[in-house]
Amino acid sequence: MLVTGASGGIGRRLCLAFARDGFWVGVHYFSRRDAADDTLAELTAAGGQGALFQADIRSRDDVQAMVDDLQRRRGRLDVLVCNAGIAAGHLVVRCPEEAWQRIIDTNLSGTYRSMTAAAAAMMTGGGSILVIGSYAGLYGTSGQGAYAASKAGLIGLVQAAAREWGPHNIRVNLVCPGWHPTGLAGELYPSVDRLQDHVLGRVSDLDEVSATICLLAQLRDVSGQVWNLDSRIF
Repeated sequence: MLVTGASGGIGRRLCLAFARDGFWVGVHYFSRRDAADDTLAELTAAGGQGALFQADIRSRDDVQAMVDDLQRRRGRLDVLVCNAGIAAGHLVVRCPEEAWQRIIDTNLSGTYRSMTAAAAAMMTGGGSILVIGSYAGLYGTSGQGAYAASKAGLIGLVQAAAREWGPHNIRVNLVCPGWHPTGLAGELYPSVDRLQDHVLGRVSDLDEVSATICLLAQLRDVSGQVWNLDSRIF
């Protein structure tokens, strides 16, 4: 299996969850090699096995080379978790064109490239693709127009792919993991007094979220679904 954007944050926890469940884990990174090394060291210390894979998901050639490399090492790819993503804070009318393109090309188009490369590898034996979405893609977030648009686009992409690839036993689902204190969340991470929209009044536990995503990736008869893993209601 392969986790994109695995050099830290949610991606690292996902790698650990899958490793603990017995998966050989491909740890993808773009530029943060030292952080990816730390992820691999942690999953190895936890009793898991895996390897590093460098790729710029904005490049189709990079993504294809990564999937081909993993297949050469492992024989096949059975699970892909598309976690790689970036964010930037801009009001819609003030978002620079370059920032918009970078976010869309990474979060939406990069996920598309990863999904299609993986699906080609799964056509004969089936597999599972889990896309990490965001609550912002469901309702939008002020100051995060490009990010929200990229995550909203993933919902349509996942559901279209699920319809097209279902006959090949490729399951495609999307998970909104909720707020977590990662580098991506940055200063937007909510304080306790800003959690009124969470009916439990708290954010989700990241280890619990990661273990749940690991379980969802293994469900054999579920596809085209969107799951929200906190207590916000939609």
